[in-house]
Amino acid sequence: MTHALARGDRGSGTVLAVALVGVLAACALAVASVGAAVDARGRAQAAADLAALAAASSLYEIGGPDPCVVAAQLAQLNSAELRSCTVRGHEVEVTATVTAQLPGRLAAHVEAQARAGPA
Repeated sequence: MTHALARGDRGSGTVLAVALVGVLAACALAVASVGAAVDARGRAQAAADLAALAAASSLYEIGGPDPCVVAAQLAQLNSAELRSCTVRGHEVEVTATVTAQLPGRLAAHVEAQARAGPA
């Protein structure tokens, strides 16, 4: 009787191993996607911070360039796109966007905002 049960279980280990590999691959894909999104968020925030600081600095230069033009140039140098730039008094607020390349040829747009001006 034990011999008949053993034949019925033949191949079940292979099915279990294939299922386990599939689950592990899905987990790896999820971790890679989260990692790419976190990296893009950091790059977007850095680009926004630097663009806002440069724009605020240009506000105080006599005859200096337009702060929003400076912010756009700096965002581009940091592989980001300047979405918005607002000058309010002595402060500059910018929004920068970075495109994250996710696994599976997917892309996500990540935005970050920053404000700079006198303390």
